[in-house]
Amino acid sequence: MQSIWNDIQKKFNSGDSYTKILYINIGVFFVYKALLVFSFLFQINNLNDFLINYLYFPSNTIEFLKKPWTIISYMFLHVSFMHILFNMIWFYFGSKLFLQYFNGKQLISVYIIGGISGALFYMLCYNLFPVFNTSFRNSLLLGASASVISIFIAVSTYVPNYRVSLPFFGNIQLKYIAFILIVLDIFNIEVSNPGGHISHLGGAIFGYIYIKLLNKGIDISVNYHNFINYFTRINKNKFKKVYKRKNTTDDDTYRTNRANKQKKINEILEKISKSGYESLSKSEKEILFKESKK
Repeated sequence: MQSIWNDIQKKFNSGDSYTKILYINIGVFFVYKALLVFSFLFQINNLNDFLINYLYFPSNTIEFLKKPWTIISYMFLHVSFMHILFNMIWFYFGSKLFLQYFNGKQLISVYIIGGISGALFYMLCYNLFPVFNTSFRNSLLLGASASVISIFIAVSTYVPNYRVSLPFFGNIQLKYIAFILIVLDIFNIEVSNPGGHISHLGGAIFGYIYIKLLNKGIDISVNYHNFINYFTRINKNKFKKVYKRKNTTDDDTYRTNRANKQKKINEILEKISKSGYESLSKSEKEILFKESKK
């Protein structure tokens, strides 16, 4: 067991952003299920209620203010194997596409902020629409689906004409898959699980807005990471060695190289938008792969 645990830790520490988020979701799921088995064996009847009250996101604003951490904890919590399986399949599909164009920090940001947006939109709708007047006090939200759809809508907005091959359907552009997902969520609000479908729409809205702002030069993920890193930077700064470029010539060279590199990436993205990912040469694919790892 110790060897298995060491392997998991090693893969988590050396893994990319996708791997870390995946491992956290799976880890939380196993811990949650283990606690339920423990409560069953020892007849601790209120343990599941305790976990629900302190980890799920509530639609009730007063309850949320008492437990503000639930806006993060809910997006890593799943109650059944099929629930986490389908969410992680979509997460894999969306993340692999996303990381072709963006870096790991942006993936984490869209996952977290997309999940937050889904939760807040869910809360807003449950407190706004009359149909939820009798259920909003007891309604709870959980799962990664709002975060996952936020990632998928983001990459679909960025490269809407990118084609993916689906069984029985052939090559389909991302914009059509995204459109179908949104329509299905809207139409299923009155059928079943309205809170879940509403949160999907909240996550999708953020994914779309994120890319539109990014195209204007505003990267929300930078501000998010600056906020998170602020709390860890204080201790790190005393050990951090700062390297400075020596003169103006070095600065000019640095800026020129960076501009040329960005120009090349833009050309590759334009080529993908027009002809698809498969039209890229091996060297162009390697450039995108290296950028996604940063």
